[in-house]
Amino acid sequence: MNVRRHHISGIAVAAVTALGLGTLSACSTDSAAAGGTDKFDVVASFYPMAYLAEQIGGDHVSVTSLTEPGQEPHDLEISAQQRTQLEKSDAALYLKGLQPSVDEAVTQSGIKTKIDAATLTTLEEHGTEVGGHAAEHEEEEHGHEEEGGKDPHIWLDPVKYAEVAEGVGKAFEKADPDHAADYKKNTADLVAKLGALDTEFKNGLATTKTKVFITTHAAFGYLAERYGLTEEAISGLDPESEPSGARVRELEKMAKADGVTTVFYETLVSDKTAKTIAGDANLKTDVLDPIEGITKKSRGTDYFAVQKANLKALQTALGTT
Repeated sequence: MNVRRHHISGIAVAAVTALGLGTLSACSTDSAAAGGTDKFDVVASFYPMAYLAEQIGGDHVSVTSLTEPGQEPHDLEISAQQRTQLEKSDAALYLKGLQPSVDEAVTQSGIKTKIDAATLTTLEEHGTEVGGHAAEHEEEEHGHEEEGGKDPHIWLDPVKYAEVAEGVGKAFEKADPDHAADYKKNTADLVAKLGALDTEFKNGLATTKTKVFITTHAAFGYLAERYGLTEEAISGLDPESEPSGARVRELEKMAKADGVTTVFYETLVSDKTAKTIAGDANLKTDVLDPIEGITKKSRGTDYFAVQKANLKALQTALGTT
């Protein structure tokens, strides 16, 4: 995905803390712990990948995230220290297309096990408008930019995230066969929990007054398609791109026509644009978290808690009946 990114250099290594399905493995805050421990050492690119590694690996893995909590993952620039970490680790778990700096570092590293989550499910081309509403109006003249590409935000769809989990589990079993049975069990537990979350979303969004929601960042296309909704994004797949005046005017017109009540923004990116559009169109604002990192601002302490908060926010905005 050739989406322009703004890079920030000198990112320090820090942990991503995730609550588990029972046992919680340590996600290291010490960069030296990324390799050479007596466990299966995994370097994960950012929170959704680290969470999978922890849940599947359990007590057998030591997980270190390259993206520190609160860091916008698209901005990550790999440091020399982090490149050294990769070389010392047993496995790298990443999502190609989301963080170009990580993609390059993993490719150039000599690490034995490289797990690209993008190969474990199907990625789709998404622009600023995704879902049923887009299909209904695909022959109409919208007049707005469709900044798109292969959408990497697969973890926001519980079904796709479960597919990735299954692939990661198999990769762990192959790379660390002594603990294969535990990896298989932990994967099955995680997949079952994701299945229950899928059912919760399906039932919770089955009947709503509107099916259209507005976000600042086009991160929720897979979720929208999964549950029969339409995401209208202010900007495209790049969370820091600026919308055109024509796009803003179109969103305001669309919001009125489709009964949209809320403009969603996220915790790791400025809410200025969302609040401006919401103010001009007399709409509310609320958080829809892309779960790219857990921080004190997150509505929950792990993936499942934040997803449940996202569901509640969508139900409120869409008007469940």
